[in-house]
Amino acid sequence: MTPEQYVQDKAAASGSSFYYAFMFLPPPRRAAITAFYAFCREVDDVVDEIADPAVAAAKLQWWRQEVKEAWAGRPSHPVTQALLPLAPAFGIEAAHLQAVIEGCQVDLDQTRFLDYAGLQRYCHLVAGIVGEVAANIFGRSQDATLQYAHRLGLAMQLTNIIRDVGDDARRGRIYLPMAELQRFDVKAHELLKREAPWGYSERFTALMRFQAERAHAAYDEALALLPDTDRQAQKPGLMMANIYRTLLREIEAQGFRVLHQRTSLTPLRKLWIATRTHLKGR
Repeated sequence: MTPEQYVQDKAAASGSSFYYAFMFLPPPRRAAITAFYAFCREVDDVVDEIADPAVAAAKLQWWRQEVKEAWAGRPSHPVTQALLPLAPAFGIEAAHLQAVIEGCQVDLDQTRFLDYAGLQRYCHLVAGIVGEVAANIFGRSQDATLQYAHRLGLAMQLTNIIRDVGDDARRGRIYLPMAELQRFDVKAHELLKREAPWGYSERFTALMRFQAERAHAAYDEALALLPDTDRQAQKPGLMMANIYRTLLREIEAQGFRVLHQRTSLTPLRKLWIATRTHLKGR
């Protein structure tokens, strides 16, 4: 299997909304974003799939060294072998990859965030940096497009956090800031136990509505930051934004029943949203 086929299979197997946006890119840009996304999946899987924290930490350290070796011209993993030849043309730097790894390290080191400022720092590493790299790959002419990309990354990560409250609780993790749980009188143990009636309450709904409103505000702020001159090139990001925002609205319509289920959109619906965005340009 070639490195190019490896990253293609990795991206396709994830079933992510990102994959549907990649389909509309010209081949060189599609190859670059696919390889970068495969890298993100590889390091994220270290946290999600390796139960022993010590083993996971060692694996992340291996990836840190692999990035250093790759940028020194000695890539050994299929992902870095596929990504490295494309990196110069699209401004992908080793520092970008190291930041993503650092975000995954945060996942290993802590299971709670005291306040929103701490959560934002985490989102910057695991989503803002990803947005920046993606924006560069899609093509941009304005610095303001990077501000848009970071804000959109935040909005999408906040959507992920809302969707995954139950899944994260099963792993003993709570990404909702502790200060906000306290503000809405929601107890951490209520989320972690997930017992019938699943910890749902008016308090929980109010907390989640607050999270959703903040995510919607981040989407609105991101779209307002995108310069008109870069809107055409950034259509793949707009596709992802529309898919994720549709998911957020679906969760809202279901009354934030996220503790016992994981809401998702069907592949056909994602493809329809991506196609509609491609045709409309927004």
